Amino acid sequence: MSELTRSIRRGAVGLGLFAMVTAGVVGVTHSLTAGRIQDNRLASQYQALGQVMPAELHDNDLLDGAVTLPAAEALGQPGPFTAWRARHERQVSAVILPVVAPNGYSGDIALLVGIAADGTLTGVRVLSHRETPGLGDKIEARKADWIEQFNGLSLDNTPTREWAVRPDGGTFDAFTGATITPRAVVGAVRRSLEYFTANRAMLLDRPEGDASP
Repeated sequence: MSELTRSIRRGAVGLGLFAMVTAGVVGVTHSLTAGRIQDNRLASQYQALGQVMPAELHDNDLLDGAVTLPAAEALGQPGPFTAWRARHERQVSAVILPVVAPNGYSGDIALLVGIAADGTLTGVRVLSHRETPGLGDKIEARKADWIEQFNGLSLDNTPTREWAVRPDGGTFDAFTGATITPRAVVGAVRRSLEYFTANRAMLLDRPEGDASP
């Protein structure tokens, strides 16, 4: 075997080893990065769920309460979607629904809506939106306390006609120069309560006709 051939073979072996090591490093890095991304995603999701569900209403891990529900037009969910059940002493005490308001000023507004077993709102938070900074973005809890006004409301203590912003004859404040955004959120929250009322037994994992809180 000539020296040239041996040199070529040594080079090929070296390149092969280099490729194997590189692939291994990339694979390990991807695995570690994917794990961190997943951990961060779960932490963010858990934080969001906790913001709409008071700790005293549940003794389960909210993420463990995930359940797949069928498509719901009222919630802006065209296909099966994930909701979460809060449990206290093994009984479903509340649910958290992901809701999409399609009629924001700049498009969809994604929400989380917490509803107790008695139909009372436990909290509402905005997950994502593209509303105008300084105007419509006041629906975010970190920008203003507007979103807190839903806490404790229900279809029983707030008549249907009042589920509108003040310019439309309702009880909810609008934003100066940005009425469309709060109107979309108020409407989405009302539809969430109506959906809960119509699907109460399914959401609370109880027999049809069970009216207990």
